[in-house]
Amino acid sequence: MISKGGSEALLSALVTTARTFSPNFTILLPLLHLLAKVGHRDRRIGMKAEKAEAVLPTLTLLKQNVKHTRRTAACLWVLQVFCSSVTTATLLGQNRGLDVIFRLIPPHTTRHKRTVKLLNHFHIFLSEANVRAAVAKGYVSALLKLYEDWHNKDPDHETIPIRLALLHCLHQTTHCSAGRDALVAQGGISLLYHTTQTCLASNGLESLVEPAVQLMRKCYPKCPLPLTSDQSVYTFPLPGRPTDTAPGPQDVSFEDDSDDDIENEEDDDLESDVNKLRSRPEPDRPLEQLGQYVRLCPELHHDFQDLDSDSEVDSSSDEEVEGDQDGKGEPPENHLQACDFHSHFLSSASVKQDSHPSMVDRLLEKHGACIPHHDPRMYTAAAALTKSIPEYSILAFPDFWGHLPPQSKEPMAGRKPNVQRKKVFEDVQRLLNPEDIIDEVVFDLEDPSSQGSPDHSDSLSFFSKFECGNLRKAVHVRRYYDLILNADANCSQHHQWFYFEVSGMAANVPYRFNIINCEKANSQFNYGMQPVLYSVREALEGRPNWLRTGTEVCYYRNSFCPSRGQKSSSFYTLTFTVTFKHNEDVCYLAYHYPYTYSALQSHLQVLQRSVDPRKLFFRQQSLCNTLAGNPCPLVTITACPSSKSWKDLHQLRNRPCVVLTARVHPGESNASWVMKGTLEFLCSSDPVAEALREAYIFKIIPMLNPDGVINGTHRCSLNGEDLNRQWMKPDPVLSPTIYHAKGFLYYLNSIGKTPLVFCDYHGHSRKKNVFLYGCSVKETVWQSGSAVNTATLKEDPGYRTIPKTLDRIAPAFSFNSCNYLVEKSREATARVVVWREMGVLRSYTMESTYNGCDQGVFKGMQTGTGELEEMGVKFCQSLLSLRRNTMLYNRRVISQPTLLNLDDNLLDHKSRNCFEDDEPPCVEEIEYLNDSFPEPNRNDLDSEVNGNTSSAEEEEDDEEEHQTTGNSRRRSMKSRLYPHLIGQETLNIKRSPCNGMNISNGQYLS
Repeated sequence: MISKGGSEALLSALVTTARTFSPNFTILLPLLHLLAKVGHRDRRIGMKAEKAEAVLPTLTLLKQNVKHTRRTAACLWVLQVFCSSVTTATLLGQNRGLDVIFRLIPPHTTRHKRTVKLLNHFHIFLSEANVRAAVAKGYVSALLKLYEDWHNKDPDHETIPIRLALLHCLHQTTHCSAGRDALVAQGGISLLYHTTQTCLASNGLESLVEPAVQLMRKCYPKCPLPLTSDQSVYTFPLPGRPTDTAPGPQDVSFEDDSDDDIENEEDDDLESDVNKLRSRPEPDRPLEQLGQYVRLCPELHHDFQDLDSDSEVDSSSDEEVEGDQDGKGEPPENHLQACDFHSHFLSSASVKQDSHPSMVDRLLEKHGACIPHHDPRMYTAAAALTKSIPEYSILAFPDFWGHLPPQSKEPMAGRKPNVQRKKVFEDVQRLLNPEDIIDEVVFDLEDPSSQGSPDHSDSLSFFSKFECGNLRKAVHVRRYYDLILNADANCSQHHQWFYFEVSGMAANVPYRFNIINCEKANSQFNYGMQPVLYSVREALEGRPNWLRTGTEVCYYRNSFCPSRGQKSSSFYTLTFTVTFKHNEDVCYLAYHYPYTYSALQSHLQVLQRSVDPRKLFFRQQSLCNTLAGNPCPLVTITACPSSKSWKDLHQLRNRPCVVLTARVHPGESNASWVMKGTLEFLCSSDPVAEALREAYIFKIIPMLNPDGVINGTHRCSLNGEDLNRQWMKPDPVLSPTIYHAKGFLYYLNSIGKTPLVFCDYHGHSRKKNVFLYGCSVKETVWQSGSAVNTATLKEDPGYRTIPKTLDRIAPAFSFNSCNYLVEKSREATARVVVWREMGVLRSYTMESTYNGCDQGVFKGMQTGTGELEEMGVKFCQSLLSLRRNTMLYNRRVISQPTLLNLDDNLLDHKSRNCFEDDEPPCVEEIEYLNDSFPEPNRNDLDSEVNGNTSSAEEEEDDEEEHQTTGNSRRRSMKSRLYPHLIGQETLNIKRSPCNGMNISNGQYLS
């Protein structure tokens, strides 16, 4: 019917009938019913109605028949379908269509069904074009009074649909800032809060609570963060730039931690140009410059003259380790308690003062070092040499003392029903009752005077001025604390990583912490993830563990905005409650298990001392110095030749290289724990590790961004840029670690030792499990929808060998979460550049979850450092699959068939389909700008129209009598709600497509 011009015919008949002096409703009413049904299915009905000049005549029919229920309903349905066009809705708004409809809405009455329909019609008319006019006319105040009236006079809860419809109208009118301001000014948040509390106390009113909560969140006044500047507290003068010049504009997209996060990516981001995918760009530097990297391959030039004697130990390492590493300023008391280890007393300074034993000595004398591959004295020495922007001199106790994985695995946290709603109500109470807010700044990174004990003895103490620490400000609000994170150095964004000390607590008292300037739109904290906590008291009692902690954990959008930035920018709150076990303990809270640069340096020293230099070639060198002057370590691990014969030396020098990197993003500390597992395994006496050392030369850069890690940033280095977006053309001055890492890979390529495998270890904040991203021409072209026939493309499928192997041997690994797509937006990442420019087929990013697994033996468990280290071991073991046809295995390796007969093994678990969403929608709405009301259904409108058609004429007359009886009462109510509308009966045409027609006092003049 629509395709044959049925809509136009009905509109023409409507105009003709409506223009008669006395319209015949015996004909007109069925016509309106039919037009409503047809128009609801015609996407262009609004434009057609304007063209047919049918909009204003229908509005006039409505005005002339407000006392006739069935006629009114028919006109409203037709106008509703007309409003599918924005211009039509605007035309109706300009001619006071909203006023006409709003006058039909009664105060509290028993005629519930008709009131609901009228409210639903009213909200349809509240299009974006008309909202501002509706706010200016006082509709927000009127709707609030109506909502209060219907709420107070409904003790039996019989008018829930009406109250829902009123909330829907309020949502519509608050889509603009003027509407939100009007709702706040009229006491709307207080009204909604108190009526919602009443609803919560009654059964059957849950449907009213969520819309009201969303409305309160939506209208909650924007509040700038209590900061002097959005820029990071830490600034670093960049070479070649004036000291007062900040880095270039920041990308405000807040990309995920992953260098290759493809969720929500559109196919048009995929590279579909086959020639570009297959071409190899020219090197970004002359070949003559690659000679500087000869020194980074000492195994190729070493003569191994000392095979029969003990190897020499680096003298500089000895000096660092054996030098005086005592702290300064420690208290002389002999009795040690947890509160004595407040970070102010544990110093990295290497000068011993007076004759008192240092805190380090006293600790080790009483408790003794107990962490494998960790030496507190070595850590103290390494920390003393670490260079930071704030010149840290304080050690965080967990990093100094060390960490052991807990004995049992920790399950994901359960989420209590409506926990987010509870937090929102507390936020609203803060707005409604400001008089009982403490509002005391108990820690401020910019104000040294606030870094001592707070004025209130019942307030917690905070501290974060230590390596890897991040907490900019802490405010004691009421029964909870607002915490603000520091932005990455030299920029104003990337707030996610946190690590701070808290002390002065009482045992068994719940403390709520709100981190209020998170940036990501969602987080694994909504899906069972918890922060981690380390207790000094527990550590001294023999339990030095980082443990998952926190109850009532949730993550949602808040009302804060940048202090001086764009008011439209959004922040999110991570809230959790911690109940400490001990009085006056010193505890540390972190986003994830911290792993510092000093920990890496001391760990490498311990490993070097632990290996047998006659069997294992272990060499630590500096790739380069960072911007701040910290050396970026590069480690070479392989097996020493059996002898100094030419054959054995030749075999060593022809081993393929495997290049592993990690921690380019400082906040991804899980990557360092995976790397720790890799390093310890490769240096172990495990037969598989021995076989790997005999098969490969491992080149490992365990921390690509030392400066970012040291200074507690989340994503960037000191240049304010994401280093994993610099690989295409790295700056040798501003991004030295990337520049030289790429140069070293160029060098390996130039001498015929292109890596067999390149893998960059990362962490992922939005997904569970561990998985790989790789690169494939065929899969990228196919997924992009390119016209190229992928069947004609030839490609080595070997890039899938390692993922398949890991899926068989690593419980935390998910093969179906892997993908091998090359995106345009990721073309400057390590994975893509090494694949494209160096020709490394197996170039990967390995992503490890911050949360846990949803499959296999670890399903429902949060990953700990033990599981992360195991993943580093499993990745190494998977490399055997690449050489199983050419390697000679010793007897102990052959006894492990899982590693050798991979093709015969079945999967130990089922992985998700890679096209499924990683997480279901959060059980509570994280955002608050969207309505929680469904759009009108086509079938619902049909049913209403049919019901109106089948109503008896007597029912209409009866309704008219009721309307007449209550007319004076309704007019009284309208005059009270907004008297300026009473008596205004003229429709003024500000824009009309009808030529030669005027509307005055509801009459047509031809």
